[in-house]
Amino acid sequence: MSLAILLSCLVFLQPTESCKTQCQVVNKDKVQTSSRTQDCKVPCIENSHCFQNCSPGLEGNIGFLCKNKKWRKSTETCRTLNISTIFESYSIIANHILDSRSISHWTFIPERRSCSILLQSMISFVKNFFLSKRSLDISEEFVHILGISISKDTPKETLSFSMKVNDTDNKVTGMVLLPQEELQKLPSPSQAISIAFPTLGAILEATFFENVTVNGLILSVILPKELQRISLVFEKINKSRNGRTQCVGWHPTENKWDEEACEMALDSLNQTLCSCQSSKRFTSFSILMSPHVPESPVLLYIMYIGLGISIGSLILCLVIEVIVWHQVTKTEISYLRHICIVNIAATLLMADMGFIVASLFVNLVQYHNSCVAVAFFIHFFYLSVFFWMLVMALLILYGIVIVFHTLPKSIAMTSAFSVGYGCPLIIAVITLAATEPGQGYVRPMTCWLNWDNTKALLAFVVPALVIIMVNFITVGIVIVKTQRPSIGSPIAQEMATIVRISKNVAILTPLLGLTWGFGIAIVIEKDSLAFHIIFSLLNALQGFFILVFGTFLDQKIRDALKVRMSSVKWLSRLSEFSSESSHHPTKGSH
Repeated sequence: MSLAILLSCLVFLQPTESCKTQCQVVNKDKVQTSSRTQDCKVPCIENSHCFQNCSPGLEGNIGFLCKNKKWRKSTETCRTLNISTIFESYSIIANHILDSRSISHWTFIPERRSCSILLQSMISFVKNFFLSKRSLDISEEFVHILGISISKDTPKETLSFSMKVNDTDNKVTGMVLLPQEELQKLPSPSQAISIAFPTLGAILEATFFENVTVNGLILSVILPKELQRISLVFEKINKSRNGRTQCVGWHPTENKWDEEACEMALDSLNQTLCSCQSSKRFTSFSILMSPHVPESPVLLYIMYIGLGISIGSLILCLVIEVIVWHQVTKTEISYLRHICIVNIAATLLMADMGFIVASLFVNLVQYHNSCVAVAFFIHFFYLSVFFWMLVMALLILYGIVIVFHTLPKSIAMTSAFSVGYGCPLIIAVITLAATEPGQGYVRPMTCWLNWDNTKALLAFVVPALVIIMVNFITVGIVIVKTQRPSIGSPIAQEMATIVRISKNVAILTPLLGLTWGFGIAIVIEKDSLAFHIIFSLLNALQGFFILVFGTFLDQKIRDALKVRMSSVKWLSRLSEFSSESSHHPTKGSH
């Protein structure tokens, strides 16, 4: 079926070439008919113009210019072909390609730009239309063209469409509004043509996009260059409130929807009014519906304030580790544990900084390569956070299960860094190499991994979930190993066991990233503001959790800090005593 579509596309594009051949024949006819034309019957005034109709059977006109008191032919548009008649067959082919039953097959076409090429081909063809009458109306099930004559004296004009969508009898409407103030800019009479597509949005979505849905007709407009702003009304296909509406224009070179092309003037449950910029770059417009995310300033405050706290906490954590390093890394297990803590803090700090850089990108179309680089950076370091958490879990299992076996430090360090950085690097590089050649590594609107099109996000979600599961198992083993049978089950012993288990869970959960598992609730309950707040709070404060549970609650670190602070105080007092002694000599010196 995909081969049939490609062949259809080739046939669809072929009429443009065949027109050239047929027009050559027309040119011969024009040469033959030119001699049969008569000069203008009006007086010849120097540099004046006049026009005559072509001979019977031909369309167009012949222009004359008065030079040296004689009419001389200056222009000729006589043709035997009627472009509207040609488009009747042209539109049949396009209608077949755009059939709603063919949408799923577009995903198997190797050349992803085929649908964009199809759209631009339609626009290029229609640009050659010349309205011999007041209006134009060519209607197919999946393509509808309307054209009107316009001038600066024309009042506000409207091109209205109503077409079926989703293989039902339900129709949605779309309108192109030409404001009178824009029409006033026309220096001479002209024409306005618009094309409506009910299925092209789903085809573009199937081949290019993720996380957004085209929620109305796609309206392409061919207007005089003087008309720079137009208004478009889109009836929504999906009238659910659970989504955010965006007015967009199609960027043909970047193959992306661009929000810069339009501004939303009015939005309701059923319709959206967009004010759009008509230019050589933007000629096709529609509305998008993105998945609903509860919009609340609380989420933004939590994210940015929490991120600031997290970055500050991670920096403090690394500073403390440097201060107490020699005092707390005297045994093999403690040395490896602090190696894990330092690398977890460092990688999370780098990932948080990458997130800040990603938030600075506004025009992702212009800075696509930079966005890809930042997304790769974030992907790698977030994966490193999880894999160092996995190293931490394996270290705990090693310390609990294999008590009487000592692993050489060189082997342990090599294994830890291979897992902590080698595995994330391999996953990130493979993901980039597999998806970016087709520009499917990042999302259209965000510097983060693509989902709907290439499923690149799985390269982060799957490793994270697997590691979280391993860490849950580790916590379970720790709980079992730290329990002691309570003889007679006195309340004091039971409470002691509960406290001991709670401490282990409280310390291990933030360190091993189990709070990230709360993100599953966001997938299940997308519209829950409470879940979004909890998830944002837990993840924004990961750095703070690592500082508290990985550093401050470690007795050895606290003791080492006290020793260092006592040493600093003793040295301070010693320096003060020495200073006082030098300024106040003893009595024996007199």
